Amino acid sequence: MKYFGTDGFRGEANVTLNVRHAYRVGRFLGWYFGQGKKEKARIVIGKDTRRSSYMFEDALSSGLTASGADVYLLHVISTPSVSYVIRTEGFDCGIMISASHNPYYDNGIKIINSSGHKLEKEVEQLIEEYIDRPEDDIEFATGDKIGRTIDYSIGRHRYIGYLISLAKRSFDDVVVALDCANGSASTIAKSVFDALGATTCVINAEPDGININNNCGSTHIEVLQQYVKEHGADIGFAFDGDADRCLAVDDKGNIIDGDVILYLCGRYMNEQGNLNDSTVVTTVMSNIGLYKAFDAIGIKYEKTAVGDKYVYENMINNNYSLGGEQSGHIIFRKYAATGDGVLTALMLMEVMLESKTKISDLTRDINIYPQLLVNVKVADKEAALKDKDIIEISEKVENELGSDGRLLLRPSGTEPLIRVMVEAQTHEKCKYYTDMIIKVLHDNGHAIE
Repeated sequence: MKYFGTDGFRGEANVTLNVRHAYRVGRFLGWYFGQGKKEKARIVIGKDTRRSSYMFEDALSSGLTASGADVYLLHVISTPSVSYVIRTEGFDCGIMISASHNPYYDNGIKIINSSGHKLEKEVEQLIEEYIDRPEDDIEFATGDKIGRTIDYSIGRHRYIGYLISLAKRSFDDVVVALDCANGSASTIAKSVFDALGATTCVINAEPDGININNNCGSTHIEVLQQYVKEHGADIGFAFDGDADRCLAVDDKGNIIDGDVILYLCGRYMNEQGNLNDSTVVTTVMSNIGLYKAFDAIGIKYEKTAVGDKYVYENMINNNYSLGGEQSGHIIFRKYAATGDGVLTALMLMEVMLESKTKISDLTRDINIYPQLLVNVKVADKEAALKDKDIIEISEKVENELGSDGRLLLRPSGTEPLIRVMVEAQTHEKCKYYTDMIIKVLHDNGHAIE
């Protein structure tokens, strides 16, 4: 794929992803979903708080309406909110304008199908072909066939109401800290926790268009760690720019990453009889400590390629109820078709409140191994991974680590990088073995300075 990766069409705004691209995406989608229909296609758009999101919203709307689609604007909202509105209100598809955890100058176009999850690859391929065609060969709508834009902020309110309805207990007497990353969670998270009775402390919820993810949110969890310790919160939650990720901080200021969230929720759901086939879906990046903890309590697991798209596909194909990534994309399939940061926070609250135990005590039975991930820029990813010396040194490292660690070498899906990841019992061992692999990449001429 030239433009679309595992998480939509992403790039630096007006550099690698520009308004022409967005307009053409809109033109194609308006035509594609309007084919053979008597009524206009209905497409919903949400966006995060980046300055360029407003520009892309206008470009997409222009393309969609020019092709005859009606556009429903949710304004600043989270990615899972868009997914929910599509699924529950019969839209043909939806678009989320966001680059997730990336810096403000990047942006992205995520297209969500009528089932609430990511658009089929075959349709993305057709969009790419249309973007690159020199002529615009899609007919313009005319007269009363031209589409219109409609304010649909009510969709956000319905989604907030849905989240509130999922809580089993009041959050009275619980002090909760929320880091909204100056992004989409700023319009949602506090309303949910306030309605459920929590004493809600919020930081980084004043977006200005360029401060999204800037030293805040799930990519800078240390900010929330400090806040929780200083203010005596019972638990803290940090979201990313479009609020489809969530990481947590316990009452002692320790990080609860996606793997620990999967363990806590997986164990709880299994005890409640709600974990289908006693199986949790993970990616190859999940920590060996998670698997050892699952083995100890009889929970099975699947491993997919990196990307919540692949996690969800596995869950659908095998009827599993819980899956996610170390980064905090957690999917509760009973309630959502995508990772949902605020929903994840609510599910962790349920685990804590139903257990009547501090979250720090609930994590005692999982030991997350030290992990080191280094990205190495290379001239040719395939050649590097097929190099006999790389294969040989990898086997040597794996044998020396044995069952107390692991090595993962994988190519980036979007950049000229080899990702070298080592887990071991100590940070020193992680660095030792990572350096060993990287040295061979340099010595054999694969690495680019």
